[in-house]
Amino acid sequence: MASAVSAQAADGVKIGILNDQSGVYADYGGKWSVEAARMAIEDFGGSVLGQKVELVTADHQNKPDIGSNIARQWYDVDGVDMITELTTSSVALAVHELSKEKKKIDIVVGAATSRLTGDACQPYGFHWAFDTRALAVGTGGALTKAGGDSWFFLTADYAFGYQLEDDTSKLVKQEGGKVLGSVRHPLNNNDFSSFLLQAQASKAKVVGLANAGLDTTNSVKQAAEFGITAGGQKIAGLLMTLAEVNGLGLQASQGLVLTEGFYWDLDDRSREFGERFFKRTQRMPSMIHAGTYSAVLSYLKAVKAANSKDTEKVAAKLKELPVDDAFGRNGKVLANGRMIHDMYLFEVKKPAESKKPWDYYKLLATIPGEKAFFSAAESGCPATK
Repeated sequence: MASAVSAQAADGVKIGILNDQSGVYADYGGKWSVEAARMAIEDFGGSVLGQKVELVTADHQNKPDIGSNIARQWYDVDGVDMITELTTSSVALAVHELSKEKKKIDIVVGAATSRLTGDACQPYGFHWAFDTRALAVGTGGALTKAGGDSWFFLTADYAFGYQLEDDTSKLVKQEGGKVLGSVRHPLNNNDFSSFLLQAQASKAKVVGLANAGLDTTNSVKQAAEFGITAGGQKIAGLLMTLAEVNGLGLQASQGLVLTEGFYWDLDDRSREFGERFFKRTQRMPSMIHAGTYSAVLSYLKAVKAANSKDTEKVAAKLKELPVDDAFGRNGKVLANGRMIHDMYLFEVKKPAESKKPWDYYKLLATIPGEKAFFSAAESGCPATK
């Protein structure tokens, strides 16, 4: 944690990475997101407005009260200017509200709920890599169009899971599909047997996993053990990243369809970033890690363009400047703080199709940002109505 100095006297620019570094989402974001933020600061040159950029990090343990207390300390005492990553929707929503009260910028990367730029939007809050709406359009829409017209959901029992199930259900119904039921499981759950048996009994063509991190990998592993996929039901990882696919291995995850906002092997620019990240971490980045890089870089560019750390001026620049970096191509930030960029629908390769380490995905479709995300008017953000 940063040394205690008064916020007014704080020199330099301080950025905080607040996420899960020890629990269910430690691989999904964790210390790898911290490394991505370091890369962004180094690539920017290490300073802005002639002042050093400092990074502080903490583990919120997926608890909104712990996350809020750390953020309050950072804002009030330690002079932190911007908090980012913010895996876990319940924590992100709590910090988002605090940032509004303190007039400080937060850029959410790892949390999914579309409420952050919807009914919970606020003038200093931004949402970067993806959200539940984009995942629903990608995986939900694609699988329903491909004939997966009946769904049953396994849903993490907190804000993120509810929103992901809700957004996906709406897309499934829009495409003419049906939702046959859902069941909620605790966060950081180990035994999914009772939930998977309900999904199997539903005879739904698609079992939608409205969870993430280790909860997703455990669900997929246990679904295979119960013969769910062998029995003809398709498993849809509604929020799955490269980190979870790597954790499962191709044998267990082959054929899964998922949506990400980034893949290291997509083009020359993503490969260059992926290889630099790999040299530092011995792993390839997911959209959470690349998204954190982009969020930090974009914030520093906005500070430079505003020629000030003033929150109002920097927030205005974030909404004005285009996003063009290793993560976002031709990205733009809407009035509600939602960064719009293309999303990608992938299928996980069979082991025989993979030609090298981390060669996990084949691209099924590119989803234009305007289609993937709500417009500001559609989002439900009161400030943009």
